[in-house]
Amino acid sequence: PVLRFMKTYGITHEQLASVAVVQREWAAKNPRAMMKDPITVADVLNSRMIAYPFRLLQCCLVTDGGGALILTSADRAKDFPRKPVYIMGTGESVETPMVSQMETFNSSRAFKTAGPLAFREAGIAHKDVDHLMIYDAFAHLPLFGLGDLGFMPHEETGRFIADGNTRPGAKLPLNTNGGGL
Repeated sequence: PVLRFMKTYGITHEQLASVAVVQREWAAKNPRAMMKDPITVADVLNSRMIAYPFRLLQCCLVTDGGGALILTSADRAKDFPRKPVYIMGTGESVETPMVSQMETFNSSRAFKTAGPLAFREAGIAHKDVDHLMIYDAFAHLPLFGLGDLGFMPHEETGRFIADGNTRPGAKLPLNTNGGGL
């Protein structure tokens, strides 16, 4: 899918590499991140080829971990020591189990289905979003997400990230925990 996406929307290898660079900037701020050292676009493009066009630094590490999420009412959350995060809307969808079964190689049905559900349930628009978390097992997924979730046309996603719009302190912080890359 990534090659078709790049060809269709004019995404360059440098723009794809910039996704990993920005994720590392965020990871450097996370004491629990595994990979915190800064990297450059050149570092990414010079890292070992894994499966074209992905290089080592564009693929997430194999990691095991765990997490917990406590869901409670807004009234009960007031008793907790930390400021609560309110879930305003949700949307859920899955992609096909095999790449060969995808409807199109230019986007993800899961993003296109779940996004509108969550926005509608929350009663918000894209302009109301001040930070975004998009699954990033590989560097192309944030690009798919930005386009398929409706934040911008697909052809603008690579330049948007490469121009620094998702970095710390920028327009639309993306994967502020450092993501998986």
